[in-house]
Amino acid sequence: MSKHQASKGIRSSLIGVAVNIVLAVFKGTAGYVGHSYALIADAIESLSDVVSSLIVAGGLKIASLPRDENHPYGHGKAEPIAATLVGFALVAAATTIAIQSIHEIRTPHYVPAPFTLLVLIAVIVTKEMLFRFVFKVGDSVASTAVKTDAWHHRSDAITSLAVFIGISIALIGGKGYESADDWAALVASVIIVFNAYRLLRPAVEEVMDTAPSTDIITSVRGVATTVPEVMGVEKCFVRKMGFDYFVDIHIWVDGDISVSNGHEVASQVRQAIQDSDKRITDILVHVEPDEQIMQRLQD
Repeated sequence: MSKHQASKGIRSSLIGVAVNIVLAVFKGTAGYVGHSYALIADAIESLSDVVSSLIVAGGLKIASLPRDENHPYGHGKAEPIAATLVGFALVAAATTIAIQSIHEIRTPHYVPAPFTLLVLIAVIVTKEMLFRFVFKVGDSVASTAVKTDAWHHRSDAITSLAVFIGISIALIGGKGYESADDWAALVASVIIVFNAYRLLRPAVEEVMDTAPSTDIITSVRGVATTVPEVMGVEKCFVRKMGFDYFVDIHIWVDGDISVSNGHEVASQVRQAIQDSDKRITDILVHVEPDEQIMQRLQD
């Protein structure tokens, strides 16, 4: 994993930490003064964002460590593991919000103060901008963890939007609609769980070494066949480790060439693949004679 890529992801996560600490205090205070539990729940969501961003930063820091004797493939798995933890943190935050929302719905309370709507507008705009910034970073460095962190910010914006709608209904409806913002928080918790599932799935798949998109596999196979002595590709496996890709490829060559020539062909294939995509860190090339393959197919 490139230290430059990791540092970009860590920087975006730490920016998210700073912004979310300010927003959590801002929303929590406004919710308490303005009698809106939904806004307080939104503050809880921002605090969970702080924890999530710190997890992502830590995961990226570990993932950027060089290979060692105990980790010959590097520490890249720390990145999707961090993304998985962030996904579960989302579920935990949504569960907390849902439980407290149900309690507040059953408990009589005041209608939220009108100024809370202005607070929510500022929060929605801020969180949407933060989402776009962090997601752009995650996309540029191909980091599942950073993208997951970005969607955590988007979930916060969605929660704030739901709360805005709920408080608006409570203010317009007046007496009898006091719990509208609590219902909004409950709906938001469902939305957060849905987003958590969307984030957890790719992270868990990466931890389980699920094959990446067919595009990169097709590209690798195509590049290998551009080497003149390569007669075909029998197998090609690609795995993702953090920001890096590892390739295992089996090529067919003329069975009459020497071992030395076969080694040279393998070196050319390795270099061609690495030049074609800088994300590919290591390539294992297995050379097989074409006669052996044809005989195997006939048998």
